[in-house]
Amino acid sequence: MATLWNKGTAATEAVEAFTVGSDRVLDLRLAAYDIEGSRAHIRMLESIGLLSHKEEAALEEGLNRILVSVNAGIFILEEGVEDIHSQIELQLTRELGPLGGKIHAGRSRNDQVLVDIKLFLRDELRDIRSEVLELFSILQRLSEEHKEVLMPGYTHTQLAMPSSFGLWFGAYAEALADDMQQLGAAYKIVNRNPLGSAAGYGNSFPLDRELTTGLLGFDTPVYNSIAAQMGRGKCEMSVASALGAVALTLNKFAADCIFYMNPSLGFIRFPDELTTGSSIMPHKKNPDVWETVRARCNRIMACPNEIALLTSNLTHGYHRDLQLLKEILFPALEWIHDCLKMTGYMLQYISVNKHIFDNPLYETLFTVEEVNRRALSGTPFREAYRQVGIEVNEGNFHFTDPSTGLPADISALKASDLGHTHLGSLGNLCTKEIAAVMEAAAAW
Repeated sequence: MATLWNKGTAATEAVEAFTVGSDRVLDLRLAAYDIEGSRAHIRMLESIGLLSHKEEAALEEGLNRILVSVNAGIFILEEGVEDIHSQIELQLTRELGPLGGKIHAGRSRNDQVLVDIKLFLRDELRDIRSEVLELFSILQRLSEEHKEVLMPGYTHTQLAMPSSFGLWFGAYAEALADDMQQLGAAYKIVNRNPLGSAAGYGNSFPLDRELTTGLLGFDTPVYNSIAAQMGRGKCEMSVASALGAVALTLNKFAADCIFYMNPSLGFIRFPDELTTGSSIMPHKKNPDVWETVRARCNRIMACPNEIALLTSNLTHGYHRDLQLLKEILFPALEWIHDCLKMTGYMLQYISVNKHIFDNPLYETLFTVEEVNRRALSGTPFREAYRQVGIEVNEGNFHFTDPSTGLPADISALKASDLGHTHLGSLGNLCTKEIAAVMEAAAAW
């Protein structure tokens, strides 16, 4: 196998296969970013006199030709070539002779890989931001559309208090706004330039790191060259943690949907074609999509721990252990894209049950409302609580309509009938305020 670091002693095929792992497949995702970083690097080399203008132009043309093949999906790693960095340099050397080898002056594969990964993760985070915003918009629309439709609220999976579909959808919208804060924090960590740190100790070339920072659109350099290399793993950890926050929100929403789809509850439903059947039970309509979202999000939430275990106990500087980071993080990125898109897709077809409270079973949800009504009428709270508890135990509890003083018809109640007006309650969902929180959180 052709290696950039070969000094004449060949590794055995077994060692090469074991240490390279799946990099040859995963690195193809970084090819365009490797070219982007290389173009900035050679422009900087020309600016400090290590390349002539003519040489820089020839190298840039060569890189652009390779980029065309990458964008067309025909760029490949040839048999025996270790990675994309080797492949790109090999192709340049074939076309331009020794000039192709000058592209590596002033950098190591260490900072080259770091740049590639950071540019890649920066784009991934931007795409995730767009997908989160799209799902947020769907949830806010559903929250407003169904804000008057009451549904049971649960604690300990037991009936608790009245909720509404507006409150439920809106809760997950606001949760995504919190998640966006973490995505933004990860983006800020990613968006700093390690190029020029070489193998972690800089080098004797008069590199202009501010120039490459501007050319690549990074906010700042990672100033200390050792710190730049220590970012390997820490950068991935910050992204994985942010993905885990989004995954937790999606996981909980999927679990809710699975619970609410159960025919024993029937709070929500989806078209039959978005469910699956059973090979033996013809009545089954299984929530396989939501179960898969739940499972994939569990795996995403495991990624920060995997990265922590992989990167702990390592001294500063590069270790081959770090090569395995891509095997952990890259699949998680695919899964979060899939889960965000599928959640949004499913929600386009959700139907909510507007007649849940036709069932008198749910009348006990209104015990707190009744206790509060009596307390507002002058009965001490603890006495009102005792009275209502006795009525429930004896099976003769009825929620009183405050406007008539008569037992209320719970099937006819709307969210606004319950008089919940404080911020974030059934009658005051704060949809615009939550949208403003998201807008601020996504401004990165």
